[in-house]
Amino acid sequence: MTTANAYPVTQTIRTIGILGGGQLGMMLAEAAMPLGYQCVFLEDNADCPASLYGRVFHSEQLEAFIAAADVFTLEFENTPTATVKQLTDLSKAGDKHGMFPPLIALDIAQDRLKEKQMFNALDIATVPFREVSSEAELQQACHELGLPIVLKTSRGGYDGKGQFVIKQDSNIKTAWQDLKDAVSGKGSLTPTPAPLIAEGFINFSREVSIIAVRGQNGQVRCYDLVENHHHHGILAKTQAPAVGTSHLFQQATNAITTIMNHLGYVGVMALELFVTKDERGNDVLLANEIAPRVHNSGHWSIEGAITSQFENHIRAIVDLPLGDTDNVHPAIMINVLGQYPDISAVLNIDGAHYHSYHKGERDDRKIAHITLMPNDVADLDPALAKLVAVLPNKVGLDKKSSPVDNKSAAVDAPTNTETKAEKTLDTDVLAEDRQTDSAVNATVNKAKK
Repeated sequence: MTTANAYPVTQTIRTIGILGGGQLGMMLAEAAMPLGYQCVFLEDNADCPASLYGRVFHSEQLEAFIAAADVFTLEFENTPTATVKQLTDLSKAGDKHGMFPPLIALDIAQDRLKEKQMFNALDIATVPFREVSSEAELQQACHELGLPIVLKTSRGGYDGKGQFVIKQDSNIKTAWQDLKDAVSGKGSLTPTPAPLIAEGFINFSREVSIIAVRGQNGQVRCYDLVENHHHHGILAKTQAPAVGTSHLFQQATNAITTIMNHLGYVGVMALELFVTKDERGNDVLLANEIAPRVHNSGHWSIEGAITSQFENHIRAIVDLPLGDTDNVHPAIMINVLGQYPDISAVLNIDGAHYHSYHKGERDDRKIAHITLMPNDVADLDPALAKLVAVLPNKVGLDKKSSPVDNKSAAVDAPTNTETKAEKTLDTDVLAEDRQTDSAVNATVNKAKK
């Protein structure tokens, strides 16, 4: 079948190239189709979720992938910067229409130290932290921050790997021995030499996130703040909007707008935040991490917002006007992990919307999500209870006390469920799924040739 005559003469972008073919790529392609755009994917797993919506190119077909697309984006922030630079250079030369997000955004997002330093340089508050490149500097950091602290690699690491909780002085030497190889680029966590980062503990009431989109003309539109709950370091539930956060919305929008403008960003970005108290007892936000892509905590927007995060990302990268980000109805999004539920039982719940990722079942693997949007807001909690009852993996939501209700924790400590930012950054492509993203890793060598 040919679509050669299906485009307006003035439409110069016809095909979007997406680095990665997981569920995020799939949902981006779903959003692109009604707007008249096709998608192709660089992904080594030929049966990836995105394969339902376009051609999948293997990493050895990088040049063919490039030739097949007019503009480029990604679904995974750990995409090698060498690949992104190659696509950026093609765009600068006028051979393509752009690579979004920009290279600098990935460079920052892939380095926890650079990320925290950027936040502070932009007057965006974070947990206290110190750069650590020696055991002596670690000793000093422990003294200045006070124990306990979390010591982490600034690059690499996931699912609790690459971090160590130092609770007492006797842990310092062990922690240094455990993570020191990352400073010189040795070991398995990261091939790139980089300092460690020591972060202090904070008291916080909950974790929220904000998603925004920035167009090529610099316009920024923000979605509501949402509240996130986690199970074993994986996002389990997102409530949109986050109840009782209207007084924090302006602070969140100012922060993400400042970041996006600073980076010259184009596309959708998520900013993860902790709600804590200042010295006067007022609620304030601490920035945790950015995700330079569409994000799991924004999946509710497919039904719950006037324009979904996926459609707005497509609009931004092809330079169309951005869509309204208003919430049309309060919603709860639940991740389906490991095992599929009975779809009939799910859809028997009023207001339930089911999204399968067409993946095989595997423990703690994200294989679908469900958005609850009953007509009456008062029915949200009853609908959630009905849904939890039919989920094979109840992701901790069957417990009377949520696993994220611990009010005092180390940011990203591997023993706490609030730690998803460093354990997975809720990457939507879990660590075990990263084998399906080997295409973007394999392109590093090609990009250097």
